[in-house]
Amino acid sequence: MSEPVAVAASSSPRVPLIRVTGVTKKFGGVQALRGVNLEVLPGEVHALLGENGAGKSTLIKILSGVHAYDEGSIEIAGQKVAFESPAKSREAGVAVVYQDLSLVESLSVGANLMLGREPRTRLGFVRQRELMAQVSAFLREHNIPLDPRVPVDSLPFAYRQMTEICKALMGDVRVLILDEPTSALTGGEEQILFDAIRTVTARGVGVIYVTHRLNEVFRISQRVTVFRDGANAGHFATAETDMKQLVAAIVGPRHAAMQARQETATGTAAQTALSADEKTGAPVAHNAPVLKLSNVSNARLSGVSFSLRHGEVHGLAGLIGSGRTEILLTIFGLLPIHEGTIDLEGQPLAARRPADAIQRGVALVPEDRHLQGLVLDHSIERNLTLPRLPQFSRGGWLRAQAAAQQARIAMKQLSVKAPDASTHVKFLSGGNQQKVVFAKWNYPRPKVLLLDEPTVGVDVGAREEIYGVVHDAARAGTGVVVVSSDLDELLRLCDRISIVVTGSIERTVERAQLRHAEELHHLIQLPRPIEESAT
Repeated sequence: MSEPVAVAASSSPRVPLIRVTGVTKKFGGVQALRGVNLEVLPGEVHALLGENGAGKSTLIKILSGVHAYDEGSIEIAGQKVAFESPAKSREAGVAVVYQDLSLVESLSVGANLMLGREPRTRLGFVRQRELMAQVSAFLREHNIPLDPRVPVDSLPFAYRQMTEICKALMGDVRVLILDEPTSALTGGEEQILFDAIRTVTARGVGVIYVTHRLNEVFRISQRVTVFRDGANAGHFATAETDMKQLVAAIVGPRHAAMQARQETATGTAAQTALSADEKTGAPVAHNAPVLKLSNVSNARLSGVSFSLRHGEVHGLAGLIGSGRTEILLTIFGLLPIHEGTIDLEGQPLAARRPADAIQRGVALVPEDRHLQGLVLDHSIERNLTLPRLPQFSRGGWLRAQAAAQQARIAMKQLSVKAPDASTHVKFLSGGNQQKVVFAKWNYPRPKVLLLDEPTVGVDVGAREEIYGVVHDAARAGTGVVVVSSDLDELLRLCDRISIVVTGSIERTVERAQLRHAEELHHLIQLPRPIEESAT
């Protein structure tokens, strides 16, 4: 397939805030950047796209002073720069919000936002009242739903992410770099972020916006640059391109194969709960529930009831803090049940701890793969073995050969890209790390698979592969429950979607009732019955 033709972006007489020209970077024998170019204008949101490993993160770390570049040049407002440290980059007005947060969790939101620039008395004491007043005024101005007095460690992940973004916005910023800023935000929180971005760009700040959610590109950016394999693969004016062209630039020669997979998958979610004989020849889905929650309540939930059928993909949609994740944690035994029951294949689950749930065939892919899903300093093989130690043990000794063989099989089945199973997972891309988390539960297949934000921070190619893994699990008879802030993802994957509001399920709708993501977004914001579309 020929390379995509880039659309010529409109020229501008303005001096770019950032101009990257022919920048290269090599790590040992790996050429991470191969002469990349990027230009960001004042007041512009410039999307930077590419698969994991395309070179986006390397360029961000160069712009933030973490790495030095080998060749080429970088200019800030017409002046050539080569930052020797993150402090020098910050002094020049470059602020970066990474996926991996850098907050002091024991401090309050306000203290984190003002860290290093606190108002002080002559004796050096922090003026707490003045600090909180400044932070409160900023949060009100940008309509951001954060309480400056609340400790960061008590916040859900998405609100920590929002705190990190506010920390960057509050400084003296000329260039703001956002790396996957909406990875854990729902539609309402996304809009708050986009409004804040528009406020700072109106002041002339330039924004480099890195995302794998391509629909966001068309909502927020003016221009797009695509990297592939450490080099430029396209430059586009957002208003003059479309999703298909961007995907072609991002994945390159794999585009045709990916299109074929997408066409095959079209309608899969709507068919999954029906008999699977037509697709695989094996009877998989039927009406008997594999999982049933009846009036389940605890400190975070109130009377939650829903059922999950064999082979069904059931979505949980709601605002951050609505209780979506808590439903999964309760099923998995991480939160206790105070009232109600959970049945697995007609028998009480009674999971007092995750080990009980795992033994009964319930698996969880958690929201934060680094903190909750993986041991980063261990190998792929060890991570895959950990939840199944009894299966790979005999007389208290690990059967290393059996564990290694199963790791190789799992890597092949899920297309985990790594030299071998001894590779430490910290060296894998985000998409491959997530596939390792899935692979932990691939053999034997669980009866119930709980997914919390399954594609956060993974590129468009890895996302397609993960969708394939979910559909394969459903076709094999596994009941899947998906929590996702990406409403398009829920519409694509799920047979039914339940709306979660303040720890309760407000209602459940069939996928066929929802024509597009805006309808689902409306249900989340203002839960009420969806109008029938028979007319």
